[in-house]
Amino acid sequence: MRTDFSIQAITLDLDDTLWPIEPVMLRAERRLDDWLKTHCPRAAAAYSIPAMRALRDRIARDNPHLAHDFSAQRRLSLHTALSEHGYADTHVEGAYTEFYAARNEVECYADVLPALTQLAARFPLVSLTNGNADIQRIGIAHLFRFSISSRDCGVAKPAPEIFHAACERLGLAPSAVLHVGDDPDLDVAGARMAGLRTAWINRTGAAWSHPQRPDLIASDLATLADQLAAVETDCTRVLA
Repeated sequence: MRTDFSIQAITLDLDDTLWPIEPVMLRAERRLDDWLKTHCPRAAAAYSIPAMRALRDRIARDNPHLAHDFSAQRRLSLHTALSEHGYADTHVEGAYTEFYAARNEVECYADVLPALTQLAARFPLVSLTNGNADIQRIGIAHLFRFSISSRDCGVAKPAPEIFHAACERLGLAPSAVLHVGDDPDLDVAGARMAGLRTAWINRTGAAWSHPQRPDLIASDLATLADQLAAVETDCTRVLA
């Protein structure tokens, strides 16, 4: 753990950092499928859950200009599936509303809410995500100063612009901001290239394989909060 730096704010990734995303997406797909079977049965018959997933992947590949906007990708997928079976845009919006509601029914890791509360008492927190989770719907917005998504920014991590957008809104130099995330490439390498400090949340016990290590590595957010408290204590002792 490095103790030769101080930070003034923290940006945090969301999916797989604060909650596991796979069960969320599987449940959202099932809810969408159930809705389609009730409201758009012809489309549901043509697009099983795996087929809808494959369509969404194809839409993403065919529309690289939407790589930063998962909501637009999902809407375009639904429009494609439903319009070819005679369903109108009102059905597309209804299907998306059902999917998006389920997408925001997340269950945070057990350590997350206490750790966020602890961190928010000491630092401005910013959510910084490539996904389309809504922290207001999820119920944790009160712990964050603001949110930035790739959809808002027009670019996705690891592009430096999305990290710099957070720093600019905070009014801080990148070196004064710590980015926390689970992805070695999108979060750690991306934030480092943008000039931020970095913390890797490694819940799986994976080995670090990149040449440059993060400033901090923690098994969960609670451990990271304790590490940051220790850094602050060390800095205070030096200054004293």
